[in-house]
Amino acid sequence: MNANEILQKYWGHSSFRPLQEEIVRDVINGQDCLALLPTGGGKSICFQVPGIIREGITIVISPLIALMQDQVQSLKKNGLKATAITSVMSYREIDVALDNAVFQGIDFLYVSPERLQTALFIERLKKMKVGLLVVDEAHCISEWGHDFRPSYTKIKELKQYIPNTPIIALTATATEKVRIDIIHQLQLKKPRIHEASFERTNVSYEIYPVENKINSIIHFCQSHQELTGIIYCNTRKNVKELMATLLSKEISCTIYHGGLQHNERKIALDEWMNGSKKIMIATNAFGMGIDKPDVRFVLHRDFPENLEAYFQEAGRVGRDGKFSRAISYMENQDIEQLVNSFHLKFPAPNIVTNIYKAIYSFLKIAIGSGKDETYPIDLLRFCKTYHYDLITVYNSLKLLELNDNLSFSEAFFKPTNVKFTIGNLELYNFQLQHDKFIPLITLLSRNHTGIFDAFKVINEAKICGSLKITNKELSNQINALEKYGILEINWQTSLPTLTFLHERLPDDYVKLSFAIYGERKENALIKLEAIKKFIRSENCRSIELLSYFGQKINACGHCDNCLKSKSSQDDHDLYNELLIILVAPKSFLELRTLFPFDNEKLKLTLRILQHEEKITLKQSLFSLKE
Repeated sequence: MNANEILQKYWGHSSFRPLQEEIVRDVINGQDCLALLPTGGGKSICFQVPGIIREGITIVISPLIALMQDQVQSLKKNGLKATAITSVMSYREIDVALDNAVFQGIDFLYVSPERLQTALFIERLKKMKVGLLVVDEAHCISEWGHDFRPSYTKIKELKQYIPNTPIIALTATATEKVRIDIIHQLQLKKPRIHEASFERTNVSYEIYPVENKINSIIHFCQSHQELTGIIYCNTRKNVKELMATLLSKEISCTIYHGGLQHNERKIALDEWMNGSKKIMIATNAFGMGIDKPDVRFVLHRDFPENLEAYFQEAGRVGRDGKFSRAISYMENQDIEQLVNSFHLKFPAPNIVTNIYKAIYSFLKIAIGSGKDETYPIDLLRFCKTYHYDLITVYNSLKLLELNDNLSFSEAFFKPTNVKFTIGNLELYNFQLQHDKFIPLITLLSRNHTGIFDAFKVINEAKICGSLKITNKELSNQINALEKYGILEINWQTSLPTLTFLHERLPDDYVKLSFAIYGERKENALIKLEAIKKFIRSENCRSIELLSYFGQKINACGHCDNCLKSKSSQDDHDLYNELLIILVAPKSFLELRTLFPFDNEKLKLTLRILQHEEKITLKQSLFSLKE
């Protein structure tokens, strides 16, 4: 079958979207490609169709479990064989999935960039016939991007095992500097670059200065209770507080942030997706991989720290092509807060290195020790002990992570897991000499397949119930087995963890590289200035936004600045503009904000439109008559 026949068979589409066909053709022909397509622009089709046609398995590198699982489910629903390797899988499950990939039992294998570096994956990769390597969210590979992940820079090391496999890198947000870096980091060979217009003609980008943004958000939500939307906040605290406020006003909403347990996030997402909750209040942890076409508005309580993040978050509206709005409410101090946030993200280098040294002392790690070891850390107690504020410590840890000193996990709960360090024969001999441990060893070995090869999560309460011992007795036995060298244990913790990538060095050896600190700070400052320019601009918002990504378009005609520029035109223009803008219902207060001139002129024009039965007024909202 050719590409069009596959598109029809598996996706039910008779033709490709603009640019998709050219990308698909190049990938099928074995060309390396960089594809820049806007959010909702059909990126997955660009590699899934060639992945079916090209001989061998397609490996897709993706940054989020939710994103992988969503695409795997979609492919399976369409009758294709796909699987994702994630951190929630057991060693045996991963082993089986990789075996299926080796023996071509699956068409698409989704993996995280961190998974690529494991010895198990590399050994199986050497045996796979790989037809295509896909790097999704490719901007994550660039230090100049807005979502840099160091593990992405290791992807190029796979080429030594699959030298003739073409690579397609895809992203929805990349400046010219980031595009060049993606090509360099992935070592793409004579890549074909395909860039679609990022213009969203149905989306209105709007920024309004207000005295009280919470009141503005409440009013908007009360005026649009029938519409689906997202409200973004920059902290979990702001998310929780805004939800409490909206619920007190009987506004249908739920929340999503990284601190929620998996089942809590799932319930919130399901409620929002099925429409039982109209508004999702979230941090930037929400959105990637979420495909809900009828999102009519995105409100920003807090403006993001760069235009890439803003473009992605605002881009989650109107994927069905209908008129939608991305609105930011700005108070006087908001730009100042963005500037303060910038400075907080880059503590002075001597503070960062001093925190690094203090952490070793706090965790009682000696010089020459600590390599590849993981420790839970009570950050609040650390801050109190060494007189640092939490934000400074947090941002220092993120810089140290980028500097390859450590790996910082913000996980809120990590269960206890254990692994036997000796073989079956040695373990049998140990039991002959220490019979009191036989029940525990027998239970662990029988109930946890693969526990001799990898760490396995254990349920302490269940084990205590089976062996009829107390939790303290279980802890004593496990600690004793560790001292005997029989097993390794990582106790459960609700604290964040640090994994040290090197042994502790003498204090004078600790250095921050200029590329990690100096250059990143300079780049962050450029991004901050771009935000300030965008917020303060009186030009069309779409023109300003897309010019940041190196694209030129015509004025959108419906953002706040475009409507302001037309406010001095005659009544006939106002009449026509109202007919356009009232595709989505609006209150008089909103219209007065959009058309900041004589209220009487606006009221008169609205009355004329009502008299002509072109608009209606219901529940204080004006809208086009159906």
